[in-house]
Amino acid sequence: MLGRTAWGVTWMFRYLARAEHTARLLEAGLRMALTRGDGAARDEWRSVLVTLGQLAGYEARHSEVAGPLVTDFILRGQDNPASVKAMIEHARTNARMVRTALTREVWEGVNETWMALGEALARPVRPSTLPDTLLLIRRQAMLVRGAMETTLLRNEIFNFARIGAHLEAADSTARILDVKYHVLLPSPAWVGSQLDNAQWEMVLRSVAGERVFRWLNAGRLDARGIAQFLILDGRFPNSLAYSYAKLASNMTALVREHGTESPSHAMAMDAANRLRNLSIGAIFDAGLHEFLTDFIAENVRIAQAIATDYRFTE
Repeated sequence: MLGRTAWGVTWMFRYLARAEHTARLLEAGLRMALTRGDGAARDEWRSVLVTLGQLAGYEARHSEVAGPLVTDFILRGQDNPASVKAMIEHARTNARMVRTALTREVWEGVNETWMALGEALARPVRPSTLPDTLLLIRRQAMLVRGAMETTLLRNEIFNFARIGAHLEAADSTARILDVKYHVLLPSPAWVGSQLDNAQWEMVLRSVAGERVFRWLNAGRLDARGIAQFLILDGRFPNSLAYSYAKLASNMTALVREHGTESPSHAMAMDAANRLRNLSIGAIFDAGLHEFLTDFIAENVRIAQAIATDYRFTE
């Protein structure tokens, strides 16, 4: 496979996954902001910007943190290269580049997503229509993913698509967890409080895990249990353990096709094995922030190694 095709497929699905995760984070932030006072609501919107790594860009253009300004900047900011609108445009550009490698259903799903969101984000999103817009982003991303899962051959194209989605899911979950511990809570004194529990619920909603976590834990919310669920529970599709187990599986499939084990395959296997053998106690003993910081950095290194091994070119 040409490196250009591998690059295009991987990043098409990274951008789509990033748009979906961004929509979920905005939805959780909106829910929290609506239930709290003005000052606390500003803190919630600021935390969303921090989680997405967009605070500096936002502050360069706005002097205050306000819900409508934040959502407009993240969804369709004209000077924001990391906006959802920009992500979808990049996904569609990549899809056009690799059009002959995609099934009709996948291409039509991406193109439909681009048209639907282009129309929805052509003008500022009103607060009254924001929930529907966020739902549209999520549904369109899931539509493309469903087309990929049900129509693509289980070949290199499929594996690179899954690799992109799993790298992005792992990065998103790790960043949300890290910000929770270092940005969302006003001070350590709040740990265990009603505010703390509400923030943890926001984290779960941001990764589409609130309902399933409650099913597994009889409705209880506690920091240690949630961290274990999002890091080590191999049953949850957005957990670090699940993402890396599947990443390693798709990397192994590429090794079978190419007949040669790449350095990036060994890196992915090592990371998946470490997660499988970790305990939440060991993570907390060493420091959750330190663990997540190291994980995010390693996720970047593995993505870069994949790009090198498979000669990604734009």
